[in-house]
Amino acid sequence: MGDTEDKWRAGRYIKQLTGYRAFIPAPLPPDPGIEMTSGLWEALSKADRALGRLDGSATTLPDPDLFVFMYVRKEAVLSSQIEGTQASLADLLEFESRQEAGQGIKDVAEVANYIAAMNLGLERLHDLPLSLRLIREIHARLMTGVRGHNRTPGEFRVTQNWIGPAGCTLSNARFVPPPPEIMLEMLGNLENFFYDERPMPLLIRVGLAHAQFETLHPFLDGNGRVGRLLITFLLCQAGVLQRPLLYLSHYFKLHRAEYYDRLQAIRDDGEWEGWLRFFLDGVYQVSQEATETARKVVAMREEHRKQIGDHLGRSAGKALALHESLFKHPYMTVQQMTEVMGLSYSNANHLVGQIEAIGLLKEVTGQRRNRIYGYVPYLQLFADGDEGSPAE
Repeated sequence: MGDTEDKWRAGRYIKQLTGYRAFIPAPLPPDPGIEMTSGLWEALSKADRALGRLDGSATTLPDPDLFVFMYVRKEAVLSSQIEGTQASLADLLEFESRQEAGQGIKDVAEVANYIAAMNLGLERLHDLPLSLRLIREIHARLMTGVRGHNRTPGEFRVTQNWIGPAGCTLSNARFVPPPPEIMLEMLGNLENFFYDERPMPLLIRVGLAHAQFETLHPFLDGNGRVGRLLITFLLCQAGVLQRPLLYLSHYFKLHRAEYYDRLQAIRDDGEWEGWLRFFLDGVYQVSQEATETARKVVAMREEHRKQIGDHLGRSAGKALALHESLFKHPYMTVQQMTEVMGLSYSNANHLVGQIEAIGLLKEVTGQRRNRIYGYVPYLQLFADGDEGSPAE
């Protein structure tokens, strides 16, 4: 932006007594206000429509909560991978089916904590408005017993932190958030902004809030994950989404460099509009993808029910009961499937072999004992983008 007033409308870099420069953010909403160009209005309109279609698509599902079950897990994996966690969606689901320790347990535990933190936040929203108190509770659940557990879970930082490559210091960090006392003041402003009554499109408010939270970086660890959860919580609290179906971690991961560059451009140049355009494009793309996945789930369910009926004869009833369970537990042991179908182990094992033969199940361990089967066609609908990601 051209003039100084616009350049510093997101805040200023101020030299501290010990010599480093920290960013001191300006309160929200930005002043001067957001310039709603025709391009930004168009991006907002597309994002709003796509979000509405996504919310409506859940009503077409036989059990929307099962769809949410998988989407929450995919989001947990991708959001954790952005921070360097290596566990995949398959690792998480297999871990849940085993409920026992194994290779990579620490990474899987971090993902499981993310799911627990999300569920805690969504449950608490029924009786506690989104607030700094709730954000601390979510952070405490996120960080309990995993990497970073010794970095004051559930408490805002009281020391200076910074962002940059390994080994960097305050003097050469890529970005230094505000000192603790200023951070606390600005967190209060952010909480007030959640409920500011001045007219503003919800997605614009959410985009501003996410960026400001990441700039404040109020925790010693886990800021990115909490900031991404904040997007979902704001949309659910506003009633725009009846279920937590919008997760931007896949988009942020695919466009990781631009994500960080857009946030930094806010701080360096007051470029809120560029960030918001990027954010709204993400809402549009992710909503479109999730809506299409919901459509595929419905079609796949009907196709597979027909295959079971056509191929398994008198055993079809037991197989259909198992099929419904696989939407919530896409990895299962034979013993677990035995309990679902109400059969003896040998009869269940025989029927599982028949279901595997028509391509709905696949044994994933390669073992003769303690075998685990995956509902592979269903898993593949959610697999895009969940491969490992290097740490920042």
